[in-house]
Parts: sequence; C-alpha cells; structure tokens
Amino acid sequence: MWPWSSRSPSATVTCLACGEGVSRSAAREYDKYGNQWDRRDKEFEHLCPTCHNELCHQPRDELEDILVELQAGEEETAAFLSSYLATVEDRYGRVEEES
Repeated sequence: MWPWSSRSPSATVTCLACGEGVSRSAAREYDKYGNQWDRRDKEFEHLCPTCHNELCHQPRDELEDILVELQAGEEETAAFLSSYLATVEDRYGRVEEES
C-alpha cells in the first residue's frame, strides 16, 4: 500500500523543470522510464502544468533508454551533448535542422 502522505492530492510536490512547488492534484506525473502504468515500487517526479504544456508530446521511442545509457546528468553538459549527438547520428543518421 502506498503511504497516504506522499500520495495525498493536497500534498505539495516540486516541478522537476522549474523547481516551483505545486499541489499534487495539479501536478503531472513524469516517469523517466516511460512506463507510468507500472506503478509498483515507483516514485514519480512531477511537472507543473505550465512546464508540462511546454513539453513536446510526440513519441520518444528509445529516448529514455539513450539518456540512461549515456548517464545523463552525470557529466558536464557539453560532453554529454557531444556523446548524445554522436550516439543519435550513429543510430539514426545525421541530425539536420529544419529551415
């Protein structure tokens, strides 16, 4: 059974994007492993409605796996972005911006 205090709709959670506190009932759950329906032994992170609406809601097949594989957040930003770009280009071809 889940502890009531952490699941209470009146509890306050912190938006992982902007750091603002928001009521649990207004927040959107974020599961970095991409399987929000499997709730066993999980603790979700949360987004405030504004940050959630600013997200791209397109499918992101394999994105989370790549981020975990490359240990996102554990090295300097420039080094991570370089590794990420190289990995994406190796797997999916050259990344080009649309004009």
